[in-house]
Amino acid sequence: MSEIKRRHPGPVLCRAVEYGNLVFIAGTTADNKAADAKGQTEEILKKIDGFLVECGSHKSKILSANVWVANMSEKPLMDAAWTAWVDPNNKPVRACVEAKLGSADTRVEIMVTAAK
Repeated sequence: MSEIKRRHPGPVLCRAVEYGNLVFIAGTTADNKAADAKGQTEEILKKIDGFLVECGSHKSKILSANVWVANMSEKPLMDAAWTAWVDPNNKPVRACVEAKLGSADTRVEIMVTAAK
Protein backbone atom coordinates (compact mmCIF):
# COMPACT_ATOMS: atom_id res chain seq x y z
CA MET A 1 0.00 0.00 0.00
CA SER A 2 1.29 3.49 -0.85
CA GLU A 3 2.33 5.84 1.88
CA ILE A 4 0.48 9.15 2.22
CA LYS A 5 2.85 12.11 2.50
CA ARG A 6 1.35 15.36 3.77
CA ARG A 7 3.25 18.59 3.12
CA HIS A 8 2.88 21.94 4.85
CA PRO A 9 0.18 20.96 7.33
CA GLY A 10 -1.77 23.79 8.86
CA PRO A 11 -4.63 24.03 11.32
CA VAL A 12 -7.30 23.00 8.78
CA LEU A 13 -5.50 21.51 5.74
CA CYS A 14 -2.24 20.46 4.13
CA ARG A 15 -1.00 22.48 1.17
CA ALA A 16 -0.06 19.30 -0.74
CA VAL A 17 -0.63 15.59 -0.32
CA GLU A 18 1.18 12.82 -2.18
CA TYR A 19 -0.31 9.38 -2.58
CA GLY A 20 1.18 6.84 -4.94
CA ASN A 21 1.92 8.61 -8.20
CA LEU A 22 -0.52 11.44 -7.53
CA VAL A 23 -0.09 14.92 -6.07
CA PHE A 24 -3.06 16.87 -4.70
CA ILE A 25 -2.54 20.60 -4.17
CA ALA A 26 -5.05 22.42 -1.98
CA GLY A 27 -7.04 25.41 -3.05
CA THR A 28 -4.26 27.97 -3.26
CA THR A 29 -4.76 31.72 -2.98
CA ALA A 30 -2.52 34.75 -3.36
CA ASP A 31 -0.91 36.61 -0.48
CA ASN A 32 -1.09 39.92 -2.38
CA LYS A 33 -4.77 40.72 -1.92
CA ALA A 34 -4.33 44.13 -3.55
CA ALA A 35 -3.54 42.53 -6.93
CA ASP A 36 -6.21 42.10 -9.57
CA ALA A 37 -7.36 38.64 -10.71
CA LYS A 38 -4.47 38.34 -13.19
CA GLY A 39 -1.86 39.25 -10.58
CA GLN A 40 -3.36 36.94 -7.99
CA THR A 41 -3.49 34.09 -10.52
CA GLU A 42 0.17 34.63 -11.46
CA GLU A 43 1.15 34.43 -7.78
CA ILE A 44 -0.97 31.33 -7.23
CA LEU A 45 0.57 29.58 -10.23
CA LYS A 46 4.08 30.30 -8.94
CA LYS A 47 3.10 28.72 -5.62
CA ILE A 48 1.68 25.70 -7.45
CA ASP A 49 4.93 25.38 -9.43
CA GLY A 50 6.85 25.25 -6.14
CA PHE A 51 4.56 22.64 -4.56
CA LEU A 52 4.76 20.49 -7.71
CA VAL A 53 8.57 20.57 -7.74
CA GLU A 54 8.68 19.76 -4.03
CA CYS A 55 6.48 16.72 -4.70
CA GLY A 56 8.49 15.53 -7.70
CA SER A 57 6.07 16.73 -10.37
CA HIS A 58 5.68 19.53 -12.91
CA LYS A 59 2.89 21.61 -14.44
CA SER A 60 3.07 19.43 -17.57
CA LYS A 61 1.77 16.57 -15.41
CA ILE A 62 -1.32 18.33 -14.06
CA LEU A 63 -4.34 16.13 -14.69
CA SER A 64 -7.12 18.40 -13.47
CA ALA A 65 -7.63 21.89 -12.11
CA ASN A 66 -10.50 23.57 -10.29
CA VAL A 67 -10.55 27.35 -10.46
CA TRP A 68 -12.81 29.60 -8.44
CA VAL A 69 -13.16 33.30 -9.27
CA ALA A 70 -14.94 35.77 -7.03
CA ASN A 71 -16.59 37.43 -10.01
CA MET A 72 -17.00 35.78 -13.41
CA SER A 73 -16.36 39.16 -15.06
CA GLU A 74 -12.72 38.69 -13.93
CA LYS A 75 -12.37 35.29 -15.64
CA PRO A 76 -10.62 36.82 -18.70
CA LEU A 77 -7.92 38.24 -16.37
CA MET A 78 -7.46 34.85 -14.71
CA ASP A 79 -7.44 33.14 -18.12
CA ALA A 80 -4.71 35.48 -19.39
CA ALA A 81 -2.38 34.41 -16.57
CA TRP A 82 -3.41 30.75 -16.88
CA THR A 83 -2.85 30.67 -20.66
CA ALA A 84 0.61 32.23 -20.32
CA TRP A 85 1.53 29.61 -17.69
CA VAL A 86 -0.08 26.32 -18.68
CA ASP A 87 1.96 23.83 -20.73
CA PRO A 88 0.38 24.24 -24.19
CA ASN A 89 1.07 20.59 -25.07
CA ASN A 90 -0.26 19.16 -21.80
CA LYS A 91 -3.36 21.11 -20.81
CA PRO A 92 -5.33 19.53 -17.97
CA VAL A 93 -9.07 19.25 -17.71
CA ARG A 94 -10.31 22.35 -15.91
CA ALA A 95 -13.45 23.71 -14.34
CA CYS A 96 -13.96 27.37 -13.48
CA VAL A 97 -16.84 28.63 -11.38
CA GLU A 98 -17.82 31.83 -9.63
CA ALA A 99 -17.82 31.53 -5.84
CA LYS A 100 -17.77 33.56 -2.69
CA LEU A 101 -14.17 33.01 -1.52
CA GLY A 102 -12.58 33.10 1.93
CA SER A 103 -12.12 36.87 2.06
CA ALA A 104 -13.58 39.82 0.18
CA ASP A 105 -10.22 40.63 -1.43
CA THR A 106 -9.46 37.10 -2.62
CA ARG A 107 -10.14 37.12 -6.36
CA VAL A 108 -9.00 33.58 -7.36
CA GLU A 109 -8.42 30.16 -5.81
CA ILE A 110 -6.93 27.16 -7.65
CA MET A 111 -6.70 23.47 -6.76
CA VAL A 112 -4.85 20.91 -8.90
CA THR A 113 -4.22 17.18 -9.10
CA ALA A 114 -1.08 16.02 -10.88
CA ALA A 115 0.79 12.84 -11.71
CA LYS A 116 4.39 12.40 -10.60
